[in-house]
Formats: sequence, C-alpha cells, structure tokens
Amino acid sequence: MDEFKRVMCVEDDPDIRMILQFSLERLGGYELCLCAGGLEALDKVAAFQPQLVLLDVMMPELSGPQTLARLRVLDIMRGVPMVFLTAKAMRDEVEGLLEHGVAGIIVKPFDPVTLPQDIRIYWEHGRGIQL
Repeated sequence: MDEFKRVMCVEDDPDIRMILQFSLERLGGYELCLCAGGLEALDKVAAFQPQLVLLDVMMPELSGPQTLARLRVLDIMRGVPMVFLTAKAMRDEVEGLLEHGVAGIIVKPFDPVTLPQDIRIYWEHGRGIQL
C-alpha cells in the first residue's frame, strides 16, 4: 500500500487555504498542492499526482462538481478519492453532493486539528470510488 502523503486542496478563499495549509502540512505532515480554483487544479494535477483531492463546492470559473467531473476523466486520477468542502450542511444539499460519487464531505468550518485524520479515513475508505 502506498504511503498517503500528497493532497491537492482546491479552495478559492485565501483564509481557508491558509488554514488548510497549517492543518495538513504543519499538523498532518502532508505534501500539499494549494489551488485557488478548478482551472489551476487542472493545470497542476498531472505534475503533482495527488492521492486525495479536497474540493470547495462553490468557486468562480469552475465549481467543485465541474472540477470533479474534469478531474475524473484523467487517467492519473482513476481511483483517487475526492472530498467536497462546503459550508452548505443541509441534509438535502449534502445528499445531492454525495450523488457525485465523492468519498465524503467536510463541512466548513472544519476542525483544523482533526482534519488530517479525517482525510486519512477518506483516503483509506474512498480509494477506487468511480462513477
């Protein structure tokens, strides 16, 4: 089994990117590729080859679901778990997001202390999810 270490975070809010970086790099020890939007993620994904992708749902240019759809067709992303980050936590909204076949959903605000362990669980259980 590969060691889990490379996480791509796609988030348009610079404050949340800073929290993600602190949480996942400093506390979790992960190697990060931080992207401000879906187009940047598509540009960087081949070089970085993430083992898990955290995707904000609501972003300019490409939304999280649109970015997810474009990442999914790439051969290098086959079997890579993708997790939505969202501030929308209503049951019907969460259920709608799960229909995209993501490994999970993390609701903002999230706990930066537990996030490294949370994403490890999604990685362990979400590999191979494909729609």
